[in-house]
Amino acid sequence: MVILEAFSLQNRAYDLYMKTKSQDLPKLWYGNHGGTSPQMVFGKTSKIDFKVIKYNVLGKFLGWEDVRGATLQLCPDRQSVMDAAFVFGTSYSQSCTLDVSALLQGVPEPVFYEMFLQFEDEEGHARLWPVPVENPAIRTNNQASHLRRFFLVDGLSGRKVNLTNVPATVTFAAELILSVYLPTGTPGGDNPPFLLTVKYSTRSSTGVAQVSFSVSYIQDPGTAQQATDIAFGALGFLAIIYALLETSTWTRRSRLPNISFMVIVKFFANFSGSLANVFFMVSLGIGIYWLIVFKGQQFSAVERTLPTAGSQIETNFIIYLLSALVLKSLDLIHILITQLTVSIFLIDWEKPKERGTAKASMGYQKATSSVSAWRTFLIANEWNEIQTHRKVNPTLQLFAVLLLLEVLFSVGLYERFVEDKIHQFVDLCSLSNVSVFILTHRCYGFYIHGRSVHGQADVGMDTMLTYIRKEEENLCALRGLEAYSDVQTFEVLLTDRTRAFYDRITLSFMEVPRGAHIRPDLHKQRLNGYFALNRFLVSFFEHRYKDMDYMVKDKFFLEQIMDMEFQEPGDISTLYNDDRALFSRTLFYSHELVLLLFEILVFSAVDLAAQDFVLSTIVTFVVQKFVKMLRDTLGRRNLAEKTLVEKQFLI
Repeated sequence: MVILEAFSLQNRAYDLYMKTKSQDLPKLWYGNHGGTSPQMVFGKTSKIDFKVIKYNVLGKFLGWEDVRGATLQLCPDRQSVMDAAFVFGTSYSQSCTLDVSALLQGVPEPVFYEMFLQFEDEEGHARLWPVPVENPAIRTNNQASHLRRFFLVDGLSGRKVNLTNVPATVTFAAELILSVYLPTGTPGGDNPPFLLTVKYSTRSSTGVAQVSFSVSYIQDPGTAQQATDIAFGALGFLAIIYALLETSTWTRRSRLPNISFMVIVKFFANFSGSLANVFFMVSLGIGIYWLIVFKGQQFSAVERTLPTAGSQIETNFIIYLLSALVLKSLDLIHILITQLTVSIFLIDWEKPKERGTAKASMGYQKATSSVSAWRTFLIANEWNEIQTHRKVNPTLQLFAVLLLLEVLFSVGLYERFVEDKIHQFVDLCSLSNVSVFILTHRCYGFYIHGRSVHGQADVGMDTMLTYIRKEEENLCALRGLEAYSDVQTFEVLLTDRTRAFYDRITLSFMEVPRGAHIRPDLHKQRLNGYFALNRFLVSFFEHRYKDMDYMVKDKFFLEQIMDMEFQEPGDISTLYNDDRALFSRTLFYSHELVLLLFEILVFSAVDLAAQDFVLSTIVTFVVQKFVKMLRDTLGRRNLAEKTLVEKQFLI
């Protein structure tokens, strides 16, 4: 009767039990197990052998029974599924809703259980250890809180007046939780190796009951959590240092002498990207650690299992992963804003085939009468196409999963022997006699030298083939900016004077009122500004301005490693030889790691939430396509605005 009073010890039955000194009464509680006891050893696929002693309500011994799937589980299911709960290392959970009348029909009278674990000691002898039972509703200060007995369904206590009447209420085990504490050891103490928690509930005999049974494995994170904390500390410090260096480089390239609000915003933007990498690396390390530790227990006793659902280890992992996703999303937004606000101009080196009339103003009539715009449109379209070009195929990556093999294939084989769009674009600039000038910072950017070594590119097919044949036979000059050099790509570090002059020219055609009514002379004004900027940049790269000259040099090794410029430009600008095509930083191409980590984190977050690989793949695919579409649309708008190539010409 004490056991049937499942919600409190404040009852008449417990008072009588405590006052009775008879040794014939069964024990309610388990005491502490003293002495040294053998260690319990389980393999990865070991079956946990539980046995129960059964008693009826009169205390009659009903015998021993092996615990199988349906012994303690009230939810019906296949026997093989329910038996999986007792395979060591398997986290198990099952719940269902049943009619209370069905529970009462299956167990018309209460049956009391005492549960034991059967195992072999070091000498191979079969041993039994009692499994303590915990009822969270019962608390006592002067006794151990681990009970000996429990029941599943009680339709007896709810009968009124006569025991043959239908019970008004039924008490049942609404939730059974079998907790396994690792590493398994001697029962007793605060954390016995096995503990059965039983939570009871009472419902009307005509109502419905929500019941569940689960098996959870609880383990101390131990040194793993300590290593995680150390990794966060060390990598977090490096992330701060890296963000400071990135911000310092941005400040120098933007010629900002003092700390301003934009500098602070830039630091936090850089720090979010670095910190996202830290969270990702730590999450990846945690996943690899648990995989190696768990899978490495092939032929030995299991001391570690995968973290159970809802455990602190899993909760921390989810927090780390979601933090990485949020921070990497901010990093991606920062990259998009940076790329979508670059200043870009296409320098046309083509010379007019005939001189304009004396009445031609600002070169407007001269240009339209002799030089076609197809080459500029071609370069603009090609640039627009490679804005979202990536090193790997994201769709193939999602469905193939073999990321490492895909990257090696793209970089090591495809780009080397089939197609390299970045270097093909540089070659196209030379054939078109058009250069690309890009400013990602106020005074820093990139230059692709596309001036044709033949002087003209607006020629017929036969002449163009002759030009190509001369280059193949080395019968003409090299394509490089300097004589006897074939370097066509550069990092540009301008002086304040040069940038100020550049801004004065661009201001004439960038600040244009938008609306339905446009002044008749607006297009002419924009074209005049375009030709003025084209002439300025052509003259600048031909060293015609003595007060705005430049020099070409190589970066020091440490400058290349740290991606910084240690020397101030002084009175002249600097062009650094760049054989790595760093101008691709203004494209998706050089931000593959950020995009890959973002997509991996999206996939992982959706998979953690939905536990569905197919849904995760679909959501990641949609997100990836949306980011590409956003970058393509806004990049097209920025390209048309900065190069004055109308959007209708960008196909």
